[in-house]
Formats: sequence, structure tokens, C-alpha cells
Amino acid sequence: MKTVCFYFQVHQPWRLKTYRFFQMGNDHNYLDDFTNRAIMQKVARECYLPMNALLLSLIEENKGKIKCSFSITGSAVEQFKAYAPEVLESFKRLAETGCVEFLGETYSHSLSSLYSVDEFKQEVKLHTQMLKEEFGVKPTAFRNTELIYSDEIAKAVEDMGFKTMLAEGAKHILGWKSPNFLYSDAADNKLRLLLRNYKLSDDIAFRFSNEGWPEWPLTADKFAQWVAEENGDVVNLFMDYETFGEHQKASTGIFDFMKALPAALLDKGVEFATVSEASKRLQPVAVLHCPYAMSWADEERDVTAWLGNDLQNEAFSKLYALAPKVKKAKNRDFEYVWHFMQNSDHFYYMATKWFSDGDVHSYFNPYGSAYEAFINYMNVLADFEIELNKLQ
Repeated sequence: MKTVCFYFQVHQPWRLKTYRFFQMGNDHNYLDDFTNRAIMQKVARECYLPMNALLLSLIEENKGKIKCSFSITGSAVEQFKAYAPEVLESFKRLAETGCVEFLGETYSHSLSSLYSVDEFKQEVKLHTQMLKEEFGVKPTAFRNTELIYSDEIAKAVEDMGFKTMLAEGAKHILGWKSPNFLYSDAADNKLRLLLRNYKLSDDIAFRFSNEGWPEWPLTADKFAQWVAEENGDVVNLFMDYETFGEHQKASTGIFDFMKALPAALLDKGVEFATVSEASKRLQPVAVLHCPYAMSWADEERDVTAWLGNDLQNEAFSKLYALAPKVKKAKNRDFEYVWHFMQNSDHFYYMATKWFSDGDVHSYFNPYGSAYEAFINYMNVLADFEIELNKLQ
């Protein structure tokens, strides 16, 4: 029987306010509270609340046959608490159904796995604590920020006790092999790997409302037929949760599509599974060897969306050079800033990839240019370092 595995990423970055050079030493409030509140409440209204309500009703109507997995960053949960507590409650109701799995992540949706194993493990430990406090669960499956994966990262994830990890079904890694099977890591073959079927995932996430797409309009029956016809054991549909109602507006029919999809899939003999259920149910068919970090971003499926130019690399190096000082300070206020400064989104805003994926980058970018994003970030970081030095 064919299995379908839905996984949704839930993340909202803390957005920085415009912070100029002359504010250094005087202003230590770095966040744009108005924008953070406005965006969170808008996305809550258009995506989180209606989609969570839809999922809950589908789970109840189908008596537990509908299952899915989420990763929710610490940054998102902090904003739920500050600006939209009803969203956190709606996720807790989903957790109570027993049909929804919450995956391990980096707390800050950070790039720490590309910096050091110790920093990466600390981020994951914080996220695991948050899941236990908020949802009463301990994750056994893991997804790294933006599906960043390599053999080295897999080893660290396995060392932390995780049994399963998600990764991108990238062609340059898979070659002729299909993403529709379970794989194992290259180090010792113990970590189970589920790979994203990027074509079918992106049919929903990016192409659903594109009237120029030959397959438009996409119906639930048509999509269910595609899933059923896929070769392999499991079809992994991984996407941003904001796909529903935010990137694909309600007016596109995305909620009606998702409401009809479970019945269409079940009618085709496709069964639902959480990430961990799929991992336990299947046997690995091969080892996945990935010596260099890959991700689910852009056509290249690498990490150049965040660390692809000199601006990004300088900001990244400067940020993590402060790690020893932050640890030594042992100050909760500084740790709070340290975490939101690690949001990978800050580096994404500094991207200069305006060829194959410029539209995607510009959609998420509040800055006029990569340089503007870099200067603003570095100004905040400079003031943070000045204050941090006072504690040493």
C-alpha cells in the first residue's frame, strides 16, 4: 500500500527594526514590534487558525486516518505567545488527537549546523525542551533548518538520539534513485531518511494558483491520482505551512483542495503516516551519501541562499564569533537576543541570487537590497557586541 507523508514547517522570524549607526550605545531594543505583531496576526488569521481548524475536522471526520507532522520553531512559539495565543492553543488541540507528530528542529531556525556541532546541539536541546513544555512530547524525528543535510550533520543528529531525519530529494545527490523510498545515512546506516518529493510538493506550494501552468486548475482527484501513480513506497510532501492561505490565498481554492484531498487519497488506496510511522513501517533501500550540505532552497538545492556571498559570510562569521562570550555571560536577556539574531532569515535577506530564484527571495524580503539588509544586521550586531563586552 502506498503511504503519503505530509510535513509542514511552521516558522516566523523576529524582524529587526531599522537600526542606524547613531543608535549604537543608546538603543538596545532591536525588534520591529509593530511589524512582528502585524505579520503574525495576519498569518494567524489567514493561515494558522483556518488550516489548523480544517486539519482538526479532517482528523475527527476520518477517525484518525489523517496524519501529518510539523516542526515549529522556538521563534514562532514565542510570537504565538506574544501576539496570537489562540494559535498555540489550536496546535495543542491538534497534538491531543495523537495523529500529529512534532519534529525536532533548531530552536531559532538557525544555521548552527553549518558552524559547530556543539552550538547545533545546544539549539536542538532548547527546542526539545520547548516541545516538552508546550506540547508534552519528546521528538524522535528531526528536520534541520530548511532541510539542510549532510553526512556530518546526520552524524550529529543521530548522536542526539533521533531515529529519523528529513532531507531534500535533490537530483544531484539521488542521481537515478527515487525520493519515494526510505534511505539510511552514510555514517553507520542507523539514521532513517525520508526525502522530499519536490515536484509534487511544489505543485501545491508554488504552482497551485499559477494559471499559466499546464495542469491548472489542480483538483484533489487529479493530485491523488499522481500520488497513487508514483513509483515507490512513500510520497513525502514537505512544505511551508504558510502555503495555505498566505502564499496560496484562500481565494485560490487552496482550502477547498485540502479539504477534498484526504478522501481522494484514501479512495485511491493511499494511507497517511507521520514521519516516524513511515520510518518504522518501511525498510531502507539504500544509503544516502551527501558529503556537502544540501537544502530545499532554490534550484541549486544547496546553502547558497544563506551563505552564497561575501556579505552573508561576513555576517555569519561575525555572529558566531560571539558564541563564547554569550555563553560566558550567562545572561537571559543576551541569550534571547542571541537566539533571534541566529534566525536564518536574516542571511536570506542578504542574498544576491536574482537569476533563477529572485522572485522567491524578493517575496520574503523586507529590505530594498542585500546591502541594506547587511548594514542593518551588522549595526544591531555591533551594538550587541559592545553591550556583551561590558559583561566580560
